[in-house]
Parts: sequence; C-alpha cells; structure tokens
Amino acid sequence: MIAAKGYAAIKAKDPLEPFKFDRREVGPHDVQIEILFSGVCHSDIHQARDEWGGAIFPLVPGHEIVGKVVKVGDHVTKFRVGDIAGVGVFVDSCRHCEYCKEGLEQYCNDSPVFTYSSYDKDGNITYGGYSNTLVTDEKYTLHVSEKLPLAGVAPLLCAGITTWSPIQNWQMGKGHKVGVVGLGGLGHMAVKFLVSKGAEVTVLSTSPSKKADAERLGAHHFLVTKDPDQMKAGERSLDFIINTVSAQHEYNDYLPLLRVNGTMVLVGIPPQEPSLGAVNLISKRRSIAGSMIGGIKETQEMLDYCAEHNIVSDVEVIRMDYINEAFERVLKSDVRYRFVIDMATL
Repeated sequence: MIAAKGYAAIKAKDPLEPFKFDRREVGPHDVQIEILFSGVCHSDIHQARDEWGGAIFPLVPGHEIVGKVVKVGDHVTKFRVGDIAGVGVFVDSCRHCEYCKEGLEQYCNDSPVFTYSSYDKDGNITYGGYSNTLVTDEKYTLHVSEKLPLAGVAPLLCAGITTWSPIQNWQMGKGHKVGVVGLGGLGHMAVKFLVSKGAEVTVLSTSPSKKADAERLGAHHFLVTKDPDQMKAGERSLDFIINTVSAQHEYNDYLPLLRVNGTMVLVGIPPQEPSLGAVNLISKRRSIAGSMIGGIKETQEMLDYCAEHNIVSDVEVIRMDYINEAFERVLKSDVRYRFVIDMATL
C-alpha cells in the first residue's frame, strides 16, 4: 500500500482535520499522481456534512484534481511519468452497460465509482483530492495541457464539465439567447463557454453587485431576479437557461423567462426538492431538464477546448489548513469564483 495524507471529515458535520490513510499499489493499468491542486466544490460541503444522505466516513473530499504523474503501471499506454493529469468526479464505472459503452460513464447503470465517498470494486472507500497523492486507472484519467495555469484548470474537472456538457448536448451557441442562473463556480464557467461559442448571454442573479463581473466575463445582459420589473421585462426572452444554483430556490420564478419550446437545464442540486407548477411549462411548451458532469471523452474534449481558447476558472488559491474557513466562505458566496487548494501546503 502507498501511505497518503490529506484532510478529512471524520464524521458528518465535523470540521476537516489532518488524516492519514493508504492508497492501493499501482496496478498494471494505473497511474499514480502527485496532486498539485484540488478545487473546492460546493458538493464537497454537502457531502462532508451529509446533507444529501449516504456519505461515507471518514470522508476526504475533492474531485477537481490536477497533478503530475509520478508512476505508471506496466500496461499503461496513455501516460508517462512527468505528464500533467487530471481526475474528476468519478474514477471507475461498470464499463459494460449501454451508457459506459457510449462514453456516458456518468450515467452508468451500476453508478460510477465516485472519486470520494464511494466504494471501489475491491470494497475500499475512495478518498478524494484533498490529499497528496492518488492512484487511478488510466481510462478515468485526463490529459491536461501545460499551457494553462494549473490552479485555474482544476475546477474544470467539475465546474467546467458540468456546464460544458449541457451546452454541448443542447447545442447552445450562436443564434441562441441563454440565461445563466447564479454567477458562482459553475455559473462563471457557463458564461465563459457560452460567450466563446457566440451565444447572447444573460446572467440572472440575486446580487446587483455582480453585474460588473458578469460584464467582465463577457455577458451581454444582467437581470436582478429580486426585481419584479426586470423579471417581467425579461419574460419570453430566452431560448435556454442553465440553472447552476444548489441553494434552495424557486424554479417557477425562472420559467416565464423562456420562450415557446425553451428549456431550463438544472445542474445544481438543492438540499430539498423544489416545487414545480405545471402552468409555466404547459402554457409555452417549455421543458425542464437535468444534466450531470460529463463522460471521460467529453471531459477530455472540454479540456482540449479550454487549452485552445485559453479558458480557465477564476480562482482564489488557498492553503490546505484554511479549508474550514473556505467552506464557510463558500456558503456565504464569498469567493470569486472557486477556491483551489495548493497541495504543496499540506
């Protein structure tokens, strides 16, 4: 076994603290990664506090991982020692169901093996990226370009692919008017991608103070959702809405902004199931849909696109021992737009 160290919640709602554990030895198809940066996702907080139920403790969060390959198995063909690699939300899947065969491993019928708070095929708890090293199968590892600042790349492994996937699936781009609910870790990536693809982008936010940032990111319009007059003026103006908010909120408030045949795609998971009225859907043949991260092939395509178009997340780099303060700041939306841990500080 490989000795590892990180930060963990020992039980639900505990502050994260230093934690020592073991990684498996590098198998024939595995790569070992020295973790350089790990992003802090809101779902890390949900899981560490068991707000969705079913979290497995001790829990080492982190699924936005970028690092350097330090060892490869005998049969590895995709990576060499010294390569920069990334790992996202899952590290394995059944590999044989229809979705895995289609490159949609995130929808695996047997459920993916998540990077943390999951069980691998040997029955061991998976531990995430708030740690110094990781061993993973090369099939579930991504190539990362060295052209980009690696701290800004790390959140692409979740915040980036979570917004990229619905943009690709619904082919949002030039000629479309798209609203983005929430200008946080996910929302700011949605704006960057949509602008790069030629869409006309409206940021929908409860915070008027974010207007300047929305414009800096390239958004064409800004709508304060607490202002009834602005919401009324925006009715039937959007082809799509990407709703990134994971806090409790009212879906019905946003549906009137959609045109006939418009679609709101959910990528955030509120702690409680929101209510949903039928009238706003039926009256204009609107749809509400969901999307979850992306498969390995699609994630690699997203990373390659980012390298080509010089797109990374806006980040605040922190020390590992600042993580509990960072969690509290995330809950207050006091970060623009993603905390990333410098694992050299572990």
